[in-house]
Amino acid sequence: MATYHSTRSKAPALTSKEAIRRGIAPDGGLYVSDALGDATVDLENLADKDYFELAREVLGALLPDYTADEIAACVTEAYEGTFASDELTPVVPLSCAPNADNVPAYVLELWHGPTSAFKDVALQMLPRLMARTADTASASSPAPAEKIMIVTATSGDTGKAALAGFADAPGCGITVFYPEGKVSRVQELQMSTQEGGNVSVCGVRGNFDDAQSAVKRIFADRELAERLAAQGVRLSSANSINVGRLVPQVVYYFAAYAQLLRAGSIEPGDAVEFCVPTGNFGDILAGYYAKRLGLPVAKLVVASDKNNVLYDFLTTGTYDRRRPFFTTTSPSMDILISSNLERMLYYLSDGDCELVSQLMDQLAQGSYEVPAELLAKIQQVFGCGWADEDQVAAAIKSCWEANGYLIDPHTACGYHVLTDQPATPGAKARVLLSTASPYKFPRAVANALGLFCPPSDFACMDVLAKATDTTAPEQLATLQGKPVLHTDVVDVDGMSAYVENAARAL
Repeated sequence: MATYHSTRSKAPALTSKEAIRRGIAPDGGLYVSDALGDATVDLENLADKDYFELAREVLGALLPDYTADEIAACVTEAYEGTFASDELTPVVPLSCAPNADNVPAYVLELWHGPTSAFKDVALQMLPRLMARTADTASASSPAPAEKIMIVTATSGDTGKAALAGFADAPGCGITVFYPEGKVSRVQELQMSTQEGGNVSVCGVRGNFDDAQSAVKRIFADRELAERLAAQGVRLSSANSINVGRLVPQVVYYFAAYAQLLRAGSIEPGDAVEFCVPTGNFGDILAGYYAKRLGLPVAKLVVASDKNNVLYDFLTTGTYDRRRPFFTTTSPSMDILISSNLERMLYYLSDGDCELVSQLMDQLAQGSYEVPAELLAKIQQVFGCGWADEDQVAAAIKSCWEANGYLIDPHTACGYHVLTDQPATPGAKARVLLSTASPYKFPRAVANALGLFCPPSDFACMDVLAKATDTTAPEQLATLQGKPVLHTDVVDVDGMSAYVENAARAL
């Protein structure tokens, strides 16, 4: 069952357990499986399956060396009682179609988990999957007694969701880096107040791309790996570069389709367009995996903010990271190097590791351009759009006034794209993935609605709740009273030493 290998080389082949435990390939590539698409999810009875059944089926198809009992246990541990909605990821209809073509539009709410962000769906699952990798029997796998240090760079939401998932997990430690001053105050407090004897949180003087690139260099540092191995520690990742983080996200695309079927909004086999706010390309790549598993996807539409490097790539075929970086009201999308795009390039180039490796080498120098025939294949699957800051604010206000529905700035990028573009021909419904609670960004949302904003973000929550007759999630509203436990800040070149020190404490 050794089906996983790097995007940049097909040897050696690993099991999914080994790929999850390692996180990133030694050559810097991301783990992929050529078996993607060989297995399919049964669509005939999709409407009859709840989220737990769908999760067992999808994870079983994509992680074949986990037993059915292991998958079932992971699903139960991750999702039973941890989400505030019975559906886990409920689909909510918008009363007014955002576009004149009148194709009905829906919102897939992904933020009902413990940290109020879509990352919870995967990061409640990843620690459970990781815990079951220690018994891997392959000679290339780590010894069972080896401890794992999770090292992750976050643009805002991954960090807290990973901390919540891995806090006090046996045999694991976790170190999270975030760009100092470039996440919302609520996001920062979610991380800096995190309890747990195995957690470290540190600000980085730089932006997310600086932190993410440094984490990749840390993983590629063989001397560091040898020193950590002598202490019985191996590094791994909770970012979507880890296939164990990516795979659980595939499930909610099937769950959305099942809910639309149950509501009578679509018929079996109808194509659905998904519009996905994304920065690192993981959330939308999960939709591509769902399409490869047989889900009728009309189009996957990338919604970007002012850092619109993905929009430029998808329209021109040139990816150029040498561009101004903007700090926006949608900080989780303030990214110029979208790591998961590498997996997409691998699959749509029909598994051309040599091409992918060449493109990534060129990106390290600043830019690359894909062949015209590859761009054409990409554009058949992916659409794109973007919103500047004024358009994001206008989308928040427009969605509220038209639908009585509150959205955060990331979701607002997608709402603007839905409004700005016609539906994909043949699509019977459009689904916007809502990635975070609006209360994670109360100041930006309140400002967009023209409300007076006090200096405190928590006072902004109160203003927003009163004006809209909505309620802030308890885990956000109670942050203000929690003690700050993590205050470290380092330069980018100090991140490696920080990780090594954290590993010694395991």
